[in-house]
Amino acid sequence: MTKYEKEIFAIVNTSCEHLTVEQIFQRLKEKYPKVVLATVYNNLNRLIEAELIRKVSIEGMPDRYDRIKKHDHLVCRNCGKLADITFEDLTASLREQLGDEFLYYDLKVYYLCPECKKNRIKM
Repeated sequence: MTKYEKEIFAIVNTSCEHLTVEQIFQRLKEKYPKVVLATVYNNLNRLIEAELIRKVSIEGMPDRYDRIKKHDHLVCRNCGKLADITFEDLTASLREQLGDEFLYYDLKVYYLCPECKKNRIKM
């Protein structure tokens, strides 16, 4: 693993947020001021291919990067806020329904976050 891969891996895995590539780039620049954005993209792609981190894609929003630990996501349909949530593991149910092995699943539940819900009531 290169020094950039190690640092990007650490940034993603220690963050409580779901960081965009720009946010990761800004944090990496604090330690490596001469790093360029292409380096961040290349290293993120290598980490994803190695299944050390995952990319969370939501239509109409920038991709975000997250740790591998099993969890699902709540997505605010209004502001796009992304939050972690852990549901009962669906693996056994999916295996039973599919009758076969599968690679993984990525569950996103769309809702209105408490702040957007509160602002909507005020309108």
